[in-house]
Amino acid sequence: MELRVLAIGDVVGESGVDFLCRHLPTLRRQYDIHFTVVNGENAASNGLMPQQARDIFSAGADVITMGNHTWGKRQIVDEMERTPYILRPANYTSRAPGRGWGIFDGPRGTTIRVVNLIGRCSMDSNFDNPFTKMDEILKEGDATLTLVDFHAEATSEKGAMAWYLDGRAQALWGTHTHVPTADTQVFPKGLGFVTDLGMTGPTQSVIGIHPSQAINRFLGGLPQRFQPADGPCGMDGVLFTIDTNTRRCLSVERVDIDG
Repeated sequence: MELRVLAIGDVVGESGVDFLCRHLPTLRRQYDIHFTVVNGENAASNGLMPQQARDIFSAGADVITMGNHTWGKRQIVDEMERTPYILRPANYTSRAPGRGWGIFDGPRGTTIRVVNLIGRCSMDSNFDNPFTKMDEILKEGDATLTLVDFHAEATSEKGAMAWYLDGRAQALWGTHTHVPTADTQVFPKGLGFVTDLGMTGPTQSVIGIHPSQAINRFLGGLPQRFQPADGPCGMDGVLFTIDTNTRRCLSVERVDIDG
């Protein structure tokens, strides 16, 4: 069968959560989506609150992935321990709570492995190597399909990971930069890839935050706690169509929505 996977870029702030809740159900029906993964690490600006996670699931997300702001709101820790459907990066230290990957039921008896990884370039060298961590994960259990959210700064690190997993995973998308990229493609051995999904949140902003705060930072002003910008929102996502028999991605296309 052809399985349609929708990946939604980083949700920023309450306005981003609200926009997602209003538009994701329609998008799922329009494209007959079978499985949806949403990155939620910025839903509370810095982190994710339990009620926001419940709202995102109610809107249609099957799995929520996180990133470098996973622990921005410690209230989510208990929720992560309770549910396997919220993933933090798998290459965090093994002492971190929660889990970094899982195998979930898909349609018609398929199983879908979702992995959340975090990059190390310009991020934090204390993370485990995401490449070798992925090797370990692929040895643990079998699944019809493998999907990867690679939360990373460097485009080169995301691209290298895609080539590394071509033929071993079916889809890999980048998150973290909040800027959608136009390089949707299918690799020679069947992996679908895009460097960055983009974000779901305020469009009149600098990666989701008030422009004045971003300008202040680059002018060397006093540090400020970033706040999501006001105004209209949008939602950035990518649709992966995957053949479950050949285990190859057939197409990758953007499905962005303007507010």
